[in-house]
Amino acid sequence: MGNTRKVWLWAVLGVVVLALAFIAVLLVPVLTHQDQGGSHLVESEEEWPLDATAVGDDGRTRTIDLHPAEPGGDLATSALREGDRLVVSGSGFDAGHGIYVAICRIPDAGEKPGPCLGGVPSTEGEEQVEGSVQFAPSNWINDDWAWRLFGARGYDDRESGTFTAYLEVPSPVGEGVDCRVDDCAVTTRNDHTALGDRVQDVLIPVDFAG
Repeated sequence: MGNTRKVWLWAVLGVVVLALAFIAVLLVPVLTHQDQGGSHLVESEEEWPLDATAVGDDGRTRTIDLHPAEPGGDLATSALREGDRLVVSGSGFDAGHGIYVAICRIPDAGEKPGPCLGGVPSTEGEEQVEGSVQFAPSNWINDDWAWRLFGARGYDDRESGTFTAYLEVPSPVGEGVDCRVDDCAVTTRNDHTALGDRVQDVLIPVDFAG
């Protein structure tokens, strides 16, 4: 009986240690993160560009491109409609930090993009299957294995900082934002692990039909 109790105690202790280690993996990067600075968008000559480039204070040059969900399809970013599907590809990002990809209100200089349509991507989802395509109002990209258990999609390639996001355009009216009136854009921004860090902000302006 005594040996059985010891085995159970060691088993419980092992579970507790693993749980604490898992929590540490999630929290330590958040608590120790140091902001890398701002992001400086390169001005486009087009009124409704399908790509954007920004130079970060960390020395990285980040780009994002918009593509129609169907190859060869049309993409009118000046007249989006609820239910439209966009593919967002990016490169040059710091894969050591996660990002959110969504349609958000364009902020004042130096401020965080938002509020965003579709809100913040859920952290209650299932682990994304590599190579799967799931369209959603907002996407969460994070290469950390622990966050991927909560539904984050990994970067396509860590070294080059490339990713692919799949957006399904939601209603233009969200909590605290109306993209029929407010200036909005497809945006990238650091996720909740570095919310105050603006270095990964990149924006492509969009508008809604009607």
